[in-house]
Amino acid sequence: MRDPRITAGAVALGLIALLVGGAFFGLAMEAVRNPQPVAVDATMLRVVRFTLWQAALSTVLSAVPAVLVARALSRCGSFPGRGLILKMFALPLALPAIVAALGVLALLGRAGYLAGPLSALSGETWPGIYGLSGILVAHVFFNMPLATRFLLEALDTVPADQWRLASQLGMGGAATFRFVEWPAIRAGLPGVAGLVFMLCVTSFTVVLTLGGGPAATTVEVAIYQALRFDFDPARAVALTALQLALTAAVLLVLKRLGADAAADAAISVTRRRTFGAGLGETVLDTLVIAAAVVVVAAPIVSVILSGLQADLRRLVADAAVHRAALTSVGLAAVSGTLAVALSLSLAAARHALARRRKGPASGLLERAMDAGAGYVLVVPSIVIGAGWFVLLRQTALSAPVAMTMVATVNAAMAMPFALRAIRPAYDASSDRYGRLAAQLGLTGWNKFRLVDWPQMRRPLATGLAFAMALSLGDLGVIALFGSDAVETLPYLLLARMGSYRTADAAGIALLLAALTLALMTLADLARKEAP
Repeated sequence: MRDPRITAGAVALGLIALLVGGAFFGLAMEAVRNPQPVAVDATMLRVVRFTLWQAALSTVLSAVPAVLVARALSRCGSFPGRGLILKMFALPLALPAIVAALGVLALLGRAGYLAGPLSALSGETWPGIYGLSGILVAHVFFNMPLATRFLLEALDTVPADQWRLASQLGMGGAATFRFVEWPAIRAGLPGVAGLVFMLCVTSFTVVLTLGGGPAATTVEVAIYQALRFDFDPARAVALTALQLALTAAVLLVLKRLGADAAADAAISVTRRRTFGAGLGETVLDTLVIAAAVVVVAAPIVSVILSGLQADLRRLVADAAVHRAALTSVGLAAVSGTLAVALSLSLAAARHALARRRKGPASGLLERAMDAGAGYVLVVPSIVIGAGWFVLLRQTALSAPVAMTMVATVNAAMAMPFALRAIRPAYDASSDRYGRLAAQLGLTGWNKFRLVDWPQMRRPLATGLAFAMALSLGDLGVIALFGSDAVETLPYLLLARMGSYRTADAAGIALLLAALTLALMTLADLARKEAP
């Protein structure tokens, strides 16, 4: 008798394959329809070089300071406000990328809060921070806190015996770093740097918002421009092939380094010891931590201040903002629900297959259920969107079709993260109550309602809130399928920025940030209250 859980998991896996395969099919059909070869010209090579160059610079500027910040936070293990700083370091991951980019502009743009002091310091009018410099600042804002949290976790794995021995030997700060801290950091640094590099190679919203021209364009932004502005599908297909090659190469390097491209940044960072630093070392650590706090807090504060200066009452009453907000929330709800349903199906199918397994080695289908969701992240969302955009361009791309594509792609991209919250709870519930439910004859919906739901409701709420938050701030897919009839808050924010209505854009950014952070807060509360 076929297990309905395995059937549901196979259907979920099939939908993922259809989504990714359909995108590749659309790209292949376009290549067949327009067989003339598209030469990799100087412009494409320049875009590839810039993509790799900005990713490399962003990685160095994020990872090197992260080593210093993580070490300082580890050495100062019990000062007041440490927990608050770690929570603040999680905020960049919760903020939509377009909101953070607007925060960087509000701080360092031509009319930003620091434009006056910087103009006075340089003796010339501050030109703003568009281009490579703006991209680097935004990437450091996003990735330096992420790298810090991972490296701090690596430092917390150092055994207490090593700290005790270092203290008994009277090691100073330099010797402790060389013999105790650096081995732990060195083990984690390649994976962290590789993960940051991957995030920067596939960065779309930051480059689209802060790139500032052809000289600062990555491959993903070039795909978007080829479809939306030039309407050159053949060139978009060639650029997509380049992006896939870049992504595959980076992922191979990540695998060799032991990094996880879908890693969860919500790490529980513990305090295992306090380093007995001298006065000079304590002052230096304090300055490092303070500088990191300023780097992270300044764009967030700029978003809040510039948003509060906007006419929020008028924006709240604006019909376009109403429509965009309702569309965003509706698409986020659909994406979140679909992501949770797919994740639950995969988790249930994997557990059922594991229970059926006779030997120690898992079968192909079980491995697919286990890792299939993560493979979605191998293909950037803009590539999936581009494939379906090309495939569906012969249709009218009506509002229902556009919204369906946006919701589906966002659900697939959020699914690996929702699965992280759902699968452990499902496995624990099934291991604990599965045999009892079988003896009582509880199967299907009755088993889920009476046995699984009491244990799963909080993890499901966590996955739903997290998936909705990711969908709410996404700009990648909606940038391709969006129109006057289908506008989300990020799409409307980008449109207001493009029409130089910066005050409106700031107000919309504050509203979007508030919605996203509210969802992430609910997800965090649900996770903490989970049994």
